[in-house]
Amino acid sequence: MITCYLRYTIDPYKVDDFECYARMWIPLVNRFGGIHHGYFLPHEGANTIAIALFSFPSLAAYEEYRDKIRIDEECRAAFAFAEKSRCIVSYERSFMRPVFAGQEAPAPGDARTPDLSPHRDESHEREQ
Repeated sequence: MITCYLRYTIDPYKVDDFECYARMWIPLVNRFGGIHHGYFLPHEGANTIAIALFSFPSLAAYEEYRDKIRIDEECRAAFAFAEKSRCIVSYERSFMRPVFAGQEAPAPGDARTPDLSPHRDESHEREQ
């Protein structure tokens, strides 16, 4: 499973428009096989940041979703609403993998585990 993390910079005077946009997307993501975890709008602190989280079974399933939303009329209407209202200034997209309680940790060297061990530059050591 992968989770898409979207960090939006929004116009603080158009939070209501952004909320309308968010409410359009939740059922759309779910309809296309994802699980939408919700949008998180400014409350305290920065008034220009909003977050969305949704998951798909795999990156391939997410890519299929991306293909389908380009031609779906409801999705195109949601994109058009955001463009017309100009509630979104910019966004960043990242992909995460969730860790669940009771889930077995990957073994060291497993492809799911990044190698964070320090690497020695032996060529530099030979020169000394």
